[in-house]
Amino acid sequence: MSDSELYTASLGPVLRAQRKEKGLSQEELAHRVGLDRTYISLLERGLRQPTLGTIVKLSTALEIQPEDFVAELGRPYKVD
Repeated sequence: MSDSELYTASLGPVLRAQRKEKGLSQEELAHRVGLDRTYISLLERGLRQPTLGTIVKLSTALEIQPEDFVAELGRPYKVD
């Protein structure tokens, strides 16, 4: 698996965990960042790779620093 694929696959669980921690639905998060709910779902399932701009928007909506969000990508996550 390439570094890019690893990054894309690890982003989903981190995004889902952060979203749930904030008590947001995919729809609410999508509205906050100006994206479609289906795109949030694709990100969470590791089927899309966000741009840097999208990572910044997601981080802002989740009230975390973008660098902290990216740092989480290297940590294991298990989401119910």
